[in-house]
Amino acid sequence: MNIAVIGVGGVGGYFGGKLTQLIKNHSDLNIFFIARGNHLKEIKNNGLLLDTDEGQFICKPTLATDKISDLPLLDLCLICVKSYDLENVLTQLKEKVTLNTMILPLLNGVDIYERIRLKIDSGIVFPSCVYVGTHIEKYGKVTQRGGACTIHFGKDPQNDYVNPKIFDLLKESNIKYNWLENPYTEIWSKFIFIASFGLVTASFNKTIGEVLQSEELSSYVKNIMREIVSIANKKQIPLPSTIIEDCYLKGAKFPFETKTSFQRDFEIHEKSDERDLFGGAIIRMGDIFNVSTETTKLIYDSIQKIKKIS
Repeated sequence: MNIAVIGVGGVGGYFGGKLTQLIKNHSDLNIFFIARGNHLKEIKNNGLLLDTDEGQFICKPTLATDKISDLPLLDLCLICVKSYDLENVLTQLKEKVTLNTMILPLLNGVDIYERIRLKIDSGIVFPSCVYVGTHIEKYGKVTQRGGACTIHFGKDPQNDYVNPKIFDLLKESNIKYNWLENPYTEIWSKFIFIASFGLVTASFNKTIGEVLQSEELSSYVKNIMREIVSIANKKQIPLPSTIIEDCYLKGAKFPFETKTSFQRDFEIHEKSDERDLFGGAIIRMGDIFNVSTETTKLIYDSIQKIKKIS
């Protein structure tokens, strides 16, 4: 069985690293890592050091490379890149996907399934999202502390087939998962939280704690949440009636000084970020479903003025 992990950052390193532990017990299992730069170099020389709440592991894939063209035809592929790298990855990955290839996209966004299907019409794509507290601590080392460490996913809307082998692999590698009849409830719930807090923290250069402390900034967060929920309602996504308050209060569970992932990327001048995944997507969906996205447009315009990206 051939498994590829595309993007061995915090998320890919954690789940891919756990999967590599199965190699010693399965001679027919091959795990491929797609990484780059000094991180790749360290993995090739010494393996990936995975430091988790469960302990430390040295994770040695069958092959670590920066070229998707080096991969064989795949049985399972975990896509763990940032959204701005997705289109390029899919263009290269297409030739490695068969009718039975399972694709598990572990990245943010509510339209990831649709983006994948624009490029790849074969295989089985599981709509999914993930909660895990991980980061690259240094080249060749991924650290996990806290977080649910759980993959939420469900059936491909265009393909009823589900290979039970994926559940066996996740169980054996001690990866927590939640198979859902409708994964979009979880996907949109996560998006409501990360998009609203991400856009506001980046625009005003404030931590989550500082946003919660400010009546003005909190109102921006809640207004963006309302706009997203209105779009979700038009799309008939089932959400709890308390979803806005639930997502807002989730911010209080983080340390006061926490910065959002989008905010950290936004602060690096030369780095791409996921503004389009959040603000751009909300505005486009608002136009499609005739939902006002006034607050999102206000914050998105501010972000565009602060930092321009090519």
